[in-house]
Amino acid sequence: MNAAWGEQTRIEAAKELLAQSVDSLKGSANLEIALRVYGHQSPITPTFQDCNDTKLEVPFGQDNFDKIKSYIKTIKAKGTTPIARSLEASAEDFPDYNARNIIILITDGLEACDNDPCVIAKKLHDKKIGITPFVIGLGLDLSYLEQFKCIGSYSEAESKTAFKNALKNVVSKALVNTTVQINLNDITRKPSETDVTMFLYKAGTTDLKYTYIHTLNRFNYPDTLFIDPNIKYDLLVNTTPKVELKDISIKKNTHNTIIVDAPQGFIKTNLINGNKPHEIETRITLENDHKTINVQDINTVDKYIVGNYLAEVLTLPRSYHKVKVTQSGTYNIDIEAPGLFTYKCSNLTVGQIFVLQDNGVWDWVCNLNQQTTSGQWYLQPGQYRVVYRQKNIKSTVYTYTQNFRIFSNKTTSLNL
Repeated sequence: MNAAWGEQTRIEAAKELLAQSVDSLKGSANLEIALRVYGHQSPITPTFQDCNDTKLEVPFGQDNFDKIKSYIKTIKAKGTTPIARSLEASAEDFPDYNARNIIILITDGLEACDNDPCVIAKKLHDKKIGITPFVIGLGLDLSYLEQFKCIGSYSEAESKTAFKNALKNVVSKALVNTTVQINLNDITRKPSETDVTMFLYKAGTTDLKYTYIHTLNRFNYPDTLFIDPNIKYDLLVNTTPKVELKDISIKKNTHNTIIVDAPQGFIKTNLINGNKPHEIETRITLENDHKTINVQDINTVDKYIVGNYLAEVLTLPRSYHKVKVTQSGTYNIDIEAPGLFTYKCSNLTVGQIFVLQDNGVWDWVCNLNQQTTSGQWYLQPGQYRVVYRQKNIKSTVYTYTQNFRIFSNKTTSLNL
């Protein structure tokens, strides 16, 4: 705990934030707190560690907040880490086993003595001692998480800010009996979808109460949230397109599950045979709605709700694709690399460029710029025709046409 943590040591940061947390608990109904400390009495040496160095420094009481804060200031990290013995001893600290008894364990180390915290946790359970430990690990290697799994809920804190948030969250869990999880179900109705922002509004209003990025915990299950059960909510899940659930009620003093159907797959845009980067965008709409829901860059993958879409590739000429997004599948849109078309003319010219479609029809692509005597476009590979005449000649018979072909990564030039 004496390791540096920014401008403080871990122990100094923990003492500061723990004292603030004790302050925040003042006035809470039906709440008593106590303070047990370990590794603070006997210094550890190369040949000795005191595995009995654990002590209830401030017993449970109705108004002992200031006493606990005062003692916190005096704590020094000297000794070893007897987590198991401290857990076992803490079972005798609680004055009433019929109450909701909770331990918040703060450590920056693993069990350093001979006892196994998992064995102690089982012994407490077998004695029907209803204790719920919350473990906050300060800067611990996440590979050690499994060693705390048997004790209780684990929160990692890699920084002082993370510790502050973890401590606040754990205290909320300890004080509030109303919890919520939001299941973003896939096509098989399993809550596997995640990593998307969620807004919780007061129902029927634009009063935003909570903002979360949906998270699966280390057991791959939706994380537990704590929200006020006294109002109803409208939930907006910011998938593409968004999913809404309105007028949600939260039941008090129980665990609530909000189920949202949000099965998703992917659309990937690929530039094939390109020898240099191109800025090509693809406009995505729902099959039966022409409103743009996303504009996706070339060579990217974006996630979409399962369903049917239209993709308009914003090349010259445009290309269109019917897209079917399936659960966890990837629909690939392959886009050929364009070629460069350039032209020059001796006088200002009016004209248009057309592309020959597979059905034999010439479709308009773009207009020549009447204000210049040269121009260029990146065009998709294919057969083209330019139709033009000099701007200052007022006779239709002076219309000319030239056919040309565009190849990927090559330049085609015409003199008009």
